[in-house]
Amino acid sequence: MLEKINHKIAPKEVVKALIHLYHQGKFLQILEKEKQFASLYQDSIELLNIFGSTNLALQNFKRAITNFNKAIKLNSNIPTIYYNLGLAYHHIGNMNDAIKSYKKAIDLKPDYDEAFCNMGMSLEEIGDLEGAIEKYNKVLANNPKHAGAYCNLGNVFRSKDNLILAIENYNKAISIKPDYAEAYNNMGIALTGFIFKKPNKGLQNTISSLLNKKLYVRPTDISLATISLLKTEPILQKQLKLVSDDRIIQNPLDIVLDLDELPLLRELMSVCPLPDLELEELFKQLRASILENISSLKEGSPELLRFQSALALQCFTNEYVYSQSKNEEKAINVLEKKIKELLSNNEQPSPQMILILASYKALYKYDWCQSLIVTNQIQEVFTRQVEEPNQEEKLKLNLPILEEISNKVSSKVRQQYEESPYPRWVNLGLNLEPAPISKVVDDIKLKLHDNKITKAKNSNILIAGCGTGQHSITTAARFKSSKVLAIDLSLSSLAYAKRKTEELAIENIEYMQADILDLAQLNKQFDIIESVGVLHHMDNPMKGWKVLTDCLKPGGLMLIGLYSELARQHIVKIREEISQKGIGSIDSEMRSFRETIIRSDIDHHKLTVKYSDFYSLNTLKDFLFHVQEHRFTIPLIKDHLNKLELKFCGIESSRIVSHFKQTNKNKEDLYDLDKWQAYEEANPRVFAEMYQFWCQKDL
Repeated sequence: MLEKINHKIAPKEVVKALIHLYHQGKFLQILEKEKQFASLYQDSIELLNIFGSTNLALQNFKRAITNFNKAIKLNSNIPTIYYNLGLAYHHIGNMNDAIKSYKKAIDLKPDYDEAFCNMGMSLEEIGDLEGAIEKYNKVLANNPKHAGAYCNLGNVFRSKDNLILAIENYNKAISIKPDYAEAYNNMGIALTGFIFKKPNKGLQNTISSLLNKKLYVRPTDISLATISLLKTEPILQKQLKLVSDDRIIQNPLDIVLDLDELPLLRELMSVCPLPDLELEELFKQLRASILENISSLKEGSPELLRFQSALALQCFTNEYVYSQSKNEEKAINVLEKKIKELLSNNEQPSPQMILILASYKALYKYDWCQSLIVTNQIQEVFTRQVEEPNQEEKLKLNLPILEEISNKVSSKVRQQYEESPYPRWVNLGLNLEPAPISKVVDDIKLKLHDNKITKAKNSNILIAGCGTGQHSITTAARFKSSKVLAIDLSLSSLAYAKRKTEELAIENIEYMQADILDLAQLNKQFDIIESVGVLHHMDNPMKGWKVLTDCLKPGGLMLIGLYSELARQHIVKIREEISQKGIGSIDSEMRSFRETIIRSDIDHHKLTVKYSDFYSLNTLKDFLFHVQEHRFTIPLIKDHLNKLELKFCGIESSRIVSHFKQTNKNKEDLYDLDKWQAYEEANPRVFAEMYQFWCQKDL
């Protein structure tokens, strides 16, 4: 915080000019002035505060502390300087001195809300959660509309695993400040995996805003929470009961009119696959009923068109995973011929006809799609199902290729992802602002064996296996001053990633088609390499890991994601079943087998249905039908790390780390793979997605 402080030593025009530069963000120019004025006005509190605040903004925290302490020696009665000093101490991890500084600021200015808030955050850092709550409540007693205090309270309650109060406080913060990025971001974290028991209309509006913001959360991460909230609504309960009672949907418009009162449902349908079998059955029956009754339904019904658009987007995003009857197949063939006939006669099909067809098959697969006149009713579906796929086809033409893929297994894997880019996604949760490597390391609580990497001002990062871009974009937004090279076997996946990168105006990523096995041809080493969910699909994972290690600078960091043998035993059984029955990976066979699993009472089938990957055809293919899969144990990972001369630094997932620490109290336990082995044996489902861990290359 920069505040003009009355002092007579520095000329007013000098102070005014420096404050002007500060508010313009021209911090380096101010530091040049610091050198000039240091001896000339060495007793000026105003200048010391300006220089301290500037160093604070530039993260020169120790220099800032020196500036503020000099100012305090000249005048120890200025609360703003103590507040700024507290900020600097907090940033270097000296929480005790930060708390003392904030306390001095509050002693001098008892209604200093920001000092109370920051003191609360420092108390959180040292584990005094009750003390932090007390400080935030003091702020709210003085100012009930202080959005920051509510957001901070939400953080404390999240740390205490009281997600109900955390979500409640984030919601209050957002209601006061509707554009509050941090509160939205934290709300997304709190909602992940949460299940609601009571209705809350106001919260539905907040989640709608969260989804519409597009960059604060992955919709899939909050889909279960959102669905559970929607299922508390009597309107939806009534329709789901109708389906569960096997009652045929005679008039789909009646149901659509009811569902129209839940705009959050449509919004969620539009941006991610919904991992819920009850909703799936409702949507399947509604889709079939709309198709069957299309000639008798009232054309132009805004409620029906809104629902049809959301349903078409849901089906496109889940890659048309829903099964369909023979009657539906016949009706779709009739509808296809009718639309083609209309267009050949220079007539336009109704929006209802286009949207129902788009809920069974992607529009870009029809030669006539470019002949459509795009109305408001079909605009969003046309964009997603025609314009974006066409853009990806154009982007493929200009993607650089390192080398033609020659490895047989790599070629098979490439073909799978050319046919089924993984995954299809719409929105993404990104860091609010990129951070230096040192902060990322601190946030994940990694144990480095050499700290040289944390001093790097710029970082070259390799994403080995970027898929459709979620990983590469997230990493590019995570690390400050980073330059990312993202490779993948599949041009279809890379084109999807490139399109989304351009859409988000991210400029620090380059994409290239390449096999990990060929990376030596780059003749380049990277500060950070990330390869998650990739090595276990290679012919020889150890060989691929060795290539990545050779591409890593000495002292560099590597993030690796590998399947767990223990956590995927149910998948092993299903893969064996698929192999024994000779079930192929064409769409119809996968849908049919999926229906078998849905109807099954076998334990490993019921467990599989709980995975979000079960609810989209391309993720299902990756999940159960992948052409190549290896699995690992922690002892095997430990052995590979030793052979590659890599040091284990810690687990990526904060959720898993938090749970691990409940039974492993020693700080060093986090970095002991034997402790992690015992932990996984006691919690065999904990690495259900995969192991994700950081390691460091020896110098």
